[in-house]
Amino acid sequence: MSRKDILRTPQPTGAVAVAADRPVKSRSILPLLGSPPAEGATAASSRLTSQVGGAFAEGKARFERAEEIEKRLAEGQTIIELDSGTIDPSFVQDRMPGEIDGLVEAIREQGQQIPILVRPHPEAPGRYQVAFGHRRLRAVAKLNRPVKAVVRELTDEQLVIAQGQENNERKDLTFIEKARFASRLTEQFSRDVVMAALSVYKSDLSNMLSVVTRIPTEIVDAIGSAPGIGLKSWVALAELLTRDSDLEQASTFLRSPEAKALPSPDRFKSLVASLKPAPTKRGLPDLLTTATGLRLAQVTKSKTKLDLSIDRREMPEFAAFVLERLPALFEEHRSRNSAQDHLNNGD
Repeated sequence: MSRKDILRTPQPTGAVAVAADRPVKSRSILPLLGSPPAEGATAASSRLTSQVGGAFAEGKARFERAEEIEKRLAEGQTIIELDSGTIDPSFVQDRMPGEIDGLVEAIREQGQQIPILVRPHPEAPGRYQVAFGHRRLRAVAKLNRPVKAVVRELTDEQLVIAQGQENNERKDLTFIEKARFASRLTEQFSRDVVMAALSVYKSDLSNMLSVVTRIPTEIVDAIGSAPGIGLKSWVALAELLTRDSDLEQASTFLRSPEAKALPSPDRFKSLVASLKPAPTKRGLPDLLTTATGLRLAQVTKSKTKLDLSIDRREMPEFAAFVLERLPALFEEHRSRNSAQDHLNNGD
């Protein structure tokens, strides 16, 4: 069977075929996801990874590459119009709810420039499931228009790889959305498939999963997608949520009207600021003097340390003497504590 035959999908009843907005110049590019596995064959993770990697060899800008991916997926196939009410989202959520008003207006004025990718729903005959294009689907549905789509037979693995790669190239998922997407994928797929879908290394995936594990879902939901907030900031937040009292404090803050009124990135930053302990004010220095008023040293005490300062210009010999005696003072201190311990233990 030729590649063209493999990619061809029977046009659904009631679907309307439409011309592509932009003609494809070449039909020689291999499809991004390869051919569906033969009946009875096992789809190895290594094969899936190699199928994805081949399509990203060009050194173009990331946004341009994302459009190139979509054009390749549509290459040689019919773009049809489907009723948006017959299309369900992917079985793995990849993004948090967000505004699409700008996209709605763009499609209202210019039309839907790029089709979405769907597959026949594996469990609901006559319905479809999105691989990528969720925001476009929502926008078109809001306009009560049919949605332009390419229909392909995809395995579960191929669907999530297409979904993850398209989002990754557009860079429109925030760090926490990508981390939660990764976490959901690991519940059903091997880490090789997840790394292929997200184009990340093993260490990157481990960091993502660590953040999702350490920060409760309800806290993340209340913060939102937090555009511009990256790994280091989320790890810092996780380190501030180690105690039950910290979690309670965070939940109380996020429920407040003030927090809810903030944009998601500012809400994140305000939460972190509210959880950080107040800086300890450095105490005013005390002055040690002799009975006759001679200044010996300046002492500054804080919660964590004690600083002893001797002015070497005024008392250089005393400063040297104290420095020399410090080891002996420590031994005297240790001997005194040891003797006290013996008394307390009845020895």
